[in-house]
Amino acid sequence: MSTYMSNTESYRSLCDSQGSAWSAINAESATRMKLQNRFLTGLDIAKYTADIMRRDIADYEADTARYTQSLGCWHGFIGQQKMISVKKHQGSTDKTYLYLSGWMVAALRSEFGPLPDQSMHEKTSVPALIEELYTFLKQADARELNHIFRDLDAARAAGDADAEAKAIEAIDNFETHVVPIIADIDAGFGNEEATYLLAKKLIEAGACCIQIENQVSDAKQCGHQDGKVTVPHEDFLAKINAVRYAFLEMGVENGVIVARTDSLGAGLTQKLPVVNEPGDMASQYMAYLETEEVSMDDVADDHVLLKRDGKLVRPVRMPNGLYKFKDGTGEDRVVLDCITSLQNGADLLWIETEKPHVGQIKGMVDRIREEVPTAKLVYNNSPSFNWTLNFRQQVFDTWADEGKSLDEYDRDELMAAKYDGTPLSIEADALIQSFQADAARDAGIFHHLITLPTYHTAALSTDNLAKGYFGKEGMLAYVAGVQRQEIRQGIATVKHQDMAGSSIGDDHKEYFSGDQALKAEGEDNTMNQF
Repeated sequence: MSTYMSNTESYRSLCDSQGSAWSAINAESATRMKLQNRFLTGLDIAKYTADIMRRDIADYEADTARYTQSLGCWHGFIGQQKMISVKKHQGSTDKTYLYLSGWMVAALRSEFGPLPDQSMHEKTSVPALIEELYTFLKQADARELNHIFRDLDAARAAGDADAEAKAIEAIDNFETHVVPIIADIDAGFGNEEATYLLAKKLIEAGACCIQIENQVSDAKQCGHQDGKVTVPHEDFLAKINAVRYAFLEMGVENGVIVARTDSLGAGLTQKLPVVNEPGDMASQYMAYLETEEVSMDDVADDHVLLKRDGKLVRPVRMPNGLYKFKDGTGEDRVVLDCITSLQNGADLLWIETEKPHVGQIKGMVDRIREEVPTAKLVYNNSPSFNWTLNFRQQVFDTWADEGKSLDEYDRDELMAAKYDGTPLSIEADALIQSFQADAARDAGIFHHLITLPTYHTAALSTDNLAKGYFGKEGMLAYVAGVQRQEIRQGIATVKHQDMAGSSIGDDHKEYFSGDQALKAEGEDNTMNQF
């Protein structure tokens, strides 16, 4: 393993070999710049982070308390600040990822303006955001290392050998902000070839993990809205294969594929698969179609008919040409989707549910594990759920089953503030707090994510600032609510010039120009006030 000092010696030897032509190149400065840009390409990142995910999966299989988490982000700065905060508060980025949400790309990154989550945004926006996220994460590395380099220089100037050794140790043991990104490719933005081409772009940008869903790509809906249409298994598996081939072609042989099923809330399919023999994938998919028994006298020209159990049946077809599944078959279809995906190339599952309920998820996972014992989930801790109401109602129902008195509670009104602080709400909050650990232990959830957190936090914080700034508080709204809090909580952005790279640039100018460097820092720089 190369170290700060060994890298410096290597550069010193190289510079010496070039004679006077390289006399202006400082070996230690070259080492610093190299360490500040550890990852030269997105593929370097994809290979590095894929190893992290595979190790984390193994850790989870050994101990379900070692689950992983991420937050969704829609801008490089947001992802950067998350990982800076993780390192600041947790001391390490271990078991922490970022999630790239197709919903937020559509709503916040499209040149068409805000769009619903229906794959109408530019497909190139997804790899572009991955590249942007990693650019900001690498800049976070450069900034933090730059501060350590300055500590090293200060220690040497003061003749403090202990501080010098401590700074060099910090450099040699530096933990990068670069972490795995789970990238949402929606339903592939087209056929399997289109999926393959886009997957390559995602991987080239740095994605080690791609999540793909079993909806029809040209009729894709947000998982928490109505009107979802699924595809037969062979269509979905072709896209899983396409993603795997993309990983292999790009040299990321341990890339991770997350197969998402929307079948729990999807009651429609676009086409009928071809059944080659009884019991095959197509046959199992067809078994869930809603049909009506008919005779030839009931059949008009151009009707679609099936033979089932020796009888002639007609699949129920909607006015838009889509076929309807039987009511109440969603969970069975989810189980079949998951087993089929895991047996045909997927690494992890994603089951989109209508509520956060450990028992419901566990019930499906237990059935999946009868066929694939190692099945593991990525789960969307979605802001589309009303978490407060859902968990208060879960507690209400549990207490009702236990025969506890519920006279003071109205189940339909449990969101009301008057219930805050009641025994029921306290127990519900405790379940929300432990939800991720409980679901990781009992329901096979390896990775917990929140898809849209910063969409909501940006709106909330902006509303609070605008309310005061344009109201009676004026400038105090910003000073007391933002800047003072940044200072007192040690938020690095309070020195926004430094966060944007001003200090890094000054040091680079000195490397390049020596004493002639025109630097931004100095006594007139107002950043010194912080």
